[in-house]
Amino acid sequence: MKIRFLSGNPNKVAEVQRILAPAGVDIVAVSKKIEELQTEDVEALVRDKLIKAFESIGRPLFVEHTGLYLSGLNGLPAGLTQIFWDKLEADRFANLVEGLGDAKVTAKTVLGYCDGRRLHLFEGAIEGTVPRMPAGPKDFQWDCVFVPDGGTQTFAEMGAAKDSISMRRKALDKFAHHLIAAKDVK
Repeated sequence: MKIRFLSGNPNKVAEVQRILAPAGVDIVAVSKKIEELQTEDVEALVRDKLIKAFESIGRPLFVEHTGLYLSGLNGLPAGLTQIFWDKLEADRFANLVEGLGDAKVTAKTVLGYCDGRRLHLFEGAIEGTVPRMPAGPKDFQWDCVFVPDGGTQTFAEMGAAKDSISMRRKALDKFAHHLIAAKDVK
């Protein structure tokens, strides 16, 4: 089954392809810029982005937003993670968290799918900590500053091994289950 995924991030597209391929889902990447709603409410952000994307593309597709929820900032930056990251980048982000005195963080993905009739949301989350220093490649946003609970490496150091435990994996598994169930109903 082919399905469109709107994302301008090639790392994210590759990760989604790796995760969904075993479920028989083939990703058709759509790299189109959609002006995102700036809010900490990630579900509202994903719904808005999905509606704009569907209106632009006119075909079933999915979008996603993955953010960090820092315990020391009462859950921020949430939907504003990209803005934080673009301004701070890895070293300053890690320094900010160290200054908070609380390195606990939740990484959460909210995936939105429009089948042409309805919007569907799927969520995945994982707990972790922000290390004192970024580790691993810095080319995939904040992967270099997220260590999952029970682990010793950042997502960046783990590489594709993170696919089996990530927040995106959890959301994509729910999405794949939905696609398979919807296919069986038809």
